[in-house]
Amino acid sequence: MQIGEDNKTPLERYLGNTIRELRQRHGLTIAQVSAQAGISRGMLSKIENAQTSAGLEVLNRIAQALGVSLSMLFRNFDVPQGGAQLVKKGGGMEVVRKGTKSGHTYHLLAYDQGPRKLFEPFLITMEDEAERFPVFQHPGTEFIHMLKGVIEYRHGQQTYILHPGDTLTFQGEIPHGPERLIKTPIQFLSIFVYPQSSAAD
Repeated sequence: MQIGEDNKTPLERYLGNTIRELRQRHGLTIAQVSAQAGISRGMLSKIENAQTSAGLEVLNRIAQALGVSLSMLFRNFDVPQGGAQLVKKGGGMEVVRKGTKSGHTYHLLAYDQGPRKLFEPFLITMEDEAERFPVFQHPGTEFIHMLKGVIEYRHGQQTYILHPGDTLTFQGEIPHGPERLIKTPIQFLSIFVYPQSSAAD
């Protein structure tokens, strides 16, 4: 159903912003997500811009294409704009990043409602020592603080051995990622801080 500018509901705006943010976070295009979800690019664009309402079946297909559950799309709808967010131990939204494999989990510990993202804190757990790791690149700065295990982490041409309590801060534009899991299970806090220009994308 087509929605006029004055008739957009808070839920439609929230869902549109949430879907767009998840898609951009995963580095996916509208064409990729719409093809995976089995809907047209125009339909997905209208949903992201709150120009049409979508049924639960369509929203469920979009959620699956983004690697999250349907309930995750609605999870923060009742969080007041600008309000505090409490994430209990073991909580956080589990997300699928490019290259994520079984045994590796990414839990997003804070979630922005709007299209702007200034930072993203992840709790990352890795257990499979034999896994081959992808190389990551993203705008802004990344901060890593080790909680458990021992990992060899690569940034550009340099590698670093990180033990519990160690921190590593680096530019996200330079290729980086785990090189070797030395002692598992491994768990670390990873915070992405995005530049203002990227936050508005």
